[in-house]
Amino acid sequence: MNISRENLSDLELCIKVDIEENDYQETVTKQLKDYQKKATVPGFRKGMAPMGLIQRMYKAAIVGDAVQNTLNTSLFKYIDDEKLHILGMPMSDDEKTGEVDFAKQTAFTFYFNVAVAPEFDIDWSKVNVKYNQIKVSAKDVEAEVNNVVNRYGKFETPETVGKGDIMYGKLVELDKKGNVKEGGVSTFVSLNLLNIKDEELLPLFEGKKAEDKIVFNLYKTFPVADIERALHIDTDAAKKFKSDVELTLSGISRIIPHELNKELFDMALPGQGIKDAEGFSKAMKKEIEKANAEQSDYLFVNQVRTALVDSFDKPLPENFLKKWFASRGEKEMTPEQIEADWADKYVPSLKWELIESKLEEIKPVEPTNNQIVDYIKDILRRSDNKPAGEKKEETEKRLEQAARSIAADRKNIQQVVDRLYASNLATIFKEQVKPEIEKVSAKEFAERAKA
Repeated sequence: MNISRENLSDLELCIKVDIEENDYQETVTKQLKDYQKKATVPGFRKGMAPMGLIQRMYKAAIVGDAVQNTLNTSLFKYIDDEKLHILGMPMSDDEKTGEVDFAKQTAFTFYFNVAVAPEFDIDWSKVNVKYNQIKVSAKDVEAEVNNVVNRYGKFETPETVGKGDIMYGKLVELDKKGNVKEGGVSTFVSLNLLNIKDEELLPLFEGKKAEDKIVFNLYKTFPVADIERALHIDTDAAKKFKSDVELTLSGISRIIPHELNKELFDMALPGQGIKDAEGFSKAMKKEIEKANAEQSDYLFVNQVRTALVDSFDKPLPENFLKKWFASRGEKEMTPEQIEADWADKYVPSLKWELIESKLEEIKPVEPTNNQIVDYIKDILRRSDNKPAGEKKEETEKRLEQAARSIAADRKNIQQVVDRLYASNLATIFKEQVKPEIEKVSAKEFAERAKA
C-alpha cells in the first residue's frame, strides 16, 4: 500500500491511496473459506461446494468490503499519523478515481479531497470584555429570605381573600361593553396578590369569597410575567393584552410564613449549621452571589466567544466545505440554503470549532465524567435525607453510586453537561483575558445580557 498527497491549495489536499492485492488478500481468503463452510448450494451438501463456485458467487462482494475497510482504516490512520487537522470529512474524487470493478481488478487507486484547518494562534489582546458582576443589595437578601419563609410555610384555605393570598378561578376576557368577549380568553388561572402592581387596587379583591365575580384590568393589576403564566402566552402577547377580565373565584390559598428558626435554616441550607437570622441572611447572600456568578459566567463566556469569532481573520476552504455540507444529503442543506446561511450560520460555527480546538490545547473544555458525577453529587447532597446513624464515608459512597447511575444516562443530564462546559470555558477565559470586574445592578445586567 502507498499513500501520498498533493497540495491543491493552501488549505486543500488530494490524498491518493494505492491498494495492492496483498493488502487485503488474507482477509478475502479467510472469508471465502468461512463462506464455503456455511454455504448451502443446490446440488452440494452444506460446506462441500467447490471453492471455485464460491468464488464466482461471492468473491467480488467480499473483495469490495475488504478493500473498502482497508481504505477507510488506512486513510484515517494516515490523517492521524500526519497530524492533519481536517475540516469536515474526506470527499471521494470520483472523477479521478474512475470506475472500480471488484470482480476484475486486483489493484486499486482512490483519490480523496481534504480540507485542512488554517494555522493560527488566539490573539487574546483583541478580546476587550469586562466581567459583569451583579450587585447584591440588602433588599435583594430580604426578598430572598421572604421567598424562603414562604416556600417552607404552611398553606391555609381562608373563606375570604386577604392581602398576599393566591386566588384561583375561571377567568374570561370582556369586550369594551363589559360583556364576555366572543372568541376571547377563557381559562382557569391562579393569581398571587403578592405580585399586585398597586396596593390601591387591593380593595377590588379583599373580602371576596368563592363564587364571587371580580372585574378588573389584568394588565394594570399584575406584571407581564404573571399574565404570561396565567394565560399561557408569550411576552409580546402579554404586553398587548389590555382587556378587562372577569374572575369567578373558586378557591383561595394563603401562605403562613415559616418562622426564622433552626428548623427552617436546616431545611433551606442543610449542613451549614446556621444558628440565627443574621447568619441565615449572610448565607442567603452567598447563595444569591453564587447564582449570580453563574449568570455572570454565562454572559462573560458569550461575550468572549463572540469577540474571538469576530476577530478570527484566517481564510477558510469555503468551496470544499460548501460541497461537503451539501453532500451530507440533509433536506435543509441544499446548496442554495447553504449559500444563503453561509456567512451568518456556517462561518461562525466553523470559526468557533477551530477556536475550540485551540482552547483544548490550553485546558480541556468538554466536562469529564468525574466532573459530571461530582456536580450531580453536590446537587444530591443539598437535598439528601441522611439515614439515622449513617457514617460520613457511607453517605459519600451512597451519593457517589447514585450520582454515577444518573450520569450514565447522558440524555437526562444534558443541562448539567452544558453548565459544566460553560464553567470550563469561563475558567479558561478568565485566566487568559484577566477581565476587569464591573459591578452592575440586576436591571443593567439583564439589559447587557439581551444585547
